[in-house]
Amino acid sequence: MIPEVLFEPTVIFFEFTNSPATFQAIINKILKNLINTGEMASFISNIIVGIKKEKRHDEVVKEVV
Repeated sequence: MIPEVLFEPTVIFFEFTNSPATFQAIINKILKNLINTGEMASFISNIIVGIKKEKRHDEVVKEVV
């Protein structure tokens, strides 16, 4: 039995129209600062960190995770 409380799904249902676009918009909003600096790019199933210095790369990865 489900208790009588507000139920919020923890996944986006991709069978609905525009769900991938909505998911991408959410990711872009969350990672806006890093995307605007050019340190990373995000696509629906990938996050690409493009930094040459290993130390900064590790910092960005930790920030994203």
